Amino acid sequence: MNIAKEKMVSVVYELKYDDADAQLIEKVEKDNPLTFLYGTGSMLEHFEKNLEGLATGDAFDFRLTAEQAYGEVTDQAIVDVPLQAFEVDGKVDETLVKVGNTIPMMDSYGNKLHGIVVEISSDAVKMDFNHPLAGEGLHFKGKVIEVREPKEEELAASCGTGCSTDGCGSGGCCGGC
Repeated sequence: MNIAKEKMVSVVYELKYDDADAQLIEKVEKDNPLTFLYGTGSMLEHFEKNLEGLATGDAFDFRLTAEQAYGEVTDQAIVDVPLQAFEVDGKVDETLVKVGNTIPMMDSYGNKLHGIVVEISSDAVKMDFNHPLAGEGLHFKGKVIEVREPKEEELAASCGTGCSTDGCGSGGCCGGC
């Protein structure tokens, strides 16, 4: 079976920076592979494009530019958050609000974000919400260890909804989620 839309895919890989140092970022091994439903937008678009059509046992070795991965670092993602936003019972938690710390936050639309504390002033905390790998080229090298049909509960989990009682229709349970 080949990797295609709505197939469960499991891969192992090494992820390195695509530069002269080629420092290891992440190593995913067979005892805990990356498993995902292909074609639902849960992975980087160009990561998926490089895997499309591969089958169990196939090796892969590809590079993504910063634009194909997490984009370039943007100044718009570096913002000043009022210091008051970090107060609990009228006090700022100084163990949490420290330069270099990553703090989970939520935007006004309810989206979860992670910001890195860059600077602290008397009235604001400068936070960087760029992805930690923004501005970086990436090099993936690995192997496909499984391609299979998804179980119904995997489709439901990947889409946020399950199949309706009247069937899934021609698009499958995820049909464009």
